[in-house]
Amino acid sequence: MASTNRYGERFIAINREETYSKLFENRGVKGIRQYTTAIMSLTDSPDIETTSHVWKVGDHYWKLAQKHYGDPTLWWIIAFYNNRPTEAHVAFGTVIQIPMPLDAVLSAIEV
Repeated sequence: MASTNRYGERFIAINREETYSKLFENRGVKGIRQYTTAIMSLTDSPDIETTSHVWKVGDHYWKLAQKHYGDPTLWWIIAFYNNRPTEAHVAFGTVIQIPMPLDAVLSAIEV
């Protein structure tokens, strides 16, 4: 099974910007670890199928990820696949697609 870690092999930068010196002091650290921004693209894969879901009151990406993937932390796959980064970008009644199976989806995502 492909890795479910959305950070993958991304570079980790240490932010020691002076602008944040007070924050560092308050936290007792010398810097903050940050992942570099990923550029993600979903390749065309004949192995990916989708199931439709009509967005309704009470829906959340994490709930759909739990239901379809068994892991709520994979909510970002549904958001990414539908090009709607947050639930605020989904209007009630919108049909979103849940890509499946999980192995095929993770294999098709290039970071």
